[in-house]
Amino acid sequence: ADLKNFFHPVSFLFLPWKGVAGCCAKTTTAPLDRVKILLQAHNHHYKHLGVFSTLRAVPKKEGYLGLYKGNGAMMIRIFPYGAIQFMAFDQYKKVIKKQLGISGHVHRLMAGSMAGITAVICTYPLDMVRVRLAFQVKGEHKYMGIIHAFKMIYTKEGGFSGFYRGLMPTVVGMAPYAGFSFFTFGTLKSIGLAQAPNLLGRPSLDNPDVLVLKTHVNLLCGGIAGAIAQTISYPLDVTRRRMQLGAVLPDSEKCLTMVQTLKYVYQQHGIRRGLYRGLSLNYIRCIPSQAVAFTTYELMKQFLHLN
Repeated sequence: ADLKNFFHPVSFLFLPWKGVAGCCAKTTTAPLDRVKILLQAHNHHYKHLGVFSTLRAVPKKEGYLGLYKGNGAMMIRIFPYGAIQFMAFDQYKKVIKKQLGISGHVHRLMAGSMAGITAVICTYPLDMVRVRLAFQVKGEHKYMGIIHAFKMIYTKEGGFSGFYRGLMPTVVGMAPYAGFSFFTFGTLKSIGLAQAPNLLGRPSLDNPDVLVLKTHVNLLCGGIAGAIAQTISYPLDVTRRRMQLGAVLPDSEKCLTMVQTLKYVYQQHGIRRGLYRGLSLNYIRCIPSQAVAFTTYELMKQFLHLN
C-alpha cells in the first residue's frame, strides 16, 4: 500500500513548497557554482588561477553577469530537484521503516541516498544544459541559451542519451552525498535534542509537543552535514562535470567512462589540483547552501503542519 501511494496526488501539493528549500539555497551561491565548474574542468582561460583570483577575473573578463552564466537553467532544475529530493526522502523513510523494519540512523542514510538518486535522474538533462552554459566564456559561445543547448545536444550527441552523459559518476556520487547529508543532519538533530533540549531546541510551531532545533542550530547542523557529504563525494563530482562537458573539452576522448576519467584527471593533475580542485570553494558554497536548504525544509514542515 505504501509503494502504491508513493506518489499519491496529495503528495504533490507539498512539492512546490519543498522546492523552495532548494531554490533559496542555490540562488545565493550561483556565482560560486559557476567558478567551481570553470575550475573543475580546467577552463583554459582560468586554469592557472585559484578560487578567489577566478572570482575576481570572471567579472573583469565577462562582466558581473558572467558569474551567473547557467543560472537560468540551474533555477529551472533546482526547484523540481529540491522538491523531489525532500519529498522522496520522507516517503522512502516510511517505506524502509514499514516494509523492511529498519529504523534509526541506517534508515535515514538509506532514504537520503535513494532520494538523491531519484531527484538526479529526474532532473539530469537540465543539469547537463546548465553545465554547458556555465562553462562558456564570453566570445566563445557555442550555445545561445537553454532551448538552443537542448537542441544542439539532442541533434549532435546521440539524441536523448546525450543528456545522460556522466550519469554513472553522478549516481555513484549521489549515494554517499545525499545519504551522508541527511544522515549527518538527522543524527546531529536527534543527538542535540536528546542531550541539550532546552539549549538547542524549542517547541514546534505546529505541534508544541514536538521539539525542533532553534534556527541558528538548524543552520549549523545543515552546514556541517553539507561539508562532510561534499568531502566524501567530491572526486566523483569532478568526474561528472568533465563527462558532462563532453565534446566541449579538447581531451574529451580520454574521459568517456567514469573510471577512465578518474584515472585521467589523477594522472594529469593529481589529487589536490585534480580530483579535489575547487573543494575549498565548495565548502564556501555548500555550507550556506545546505544550511539554508535544511532550515527552510524544517520551517516548511512546521508551516504545513507535518510534525
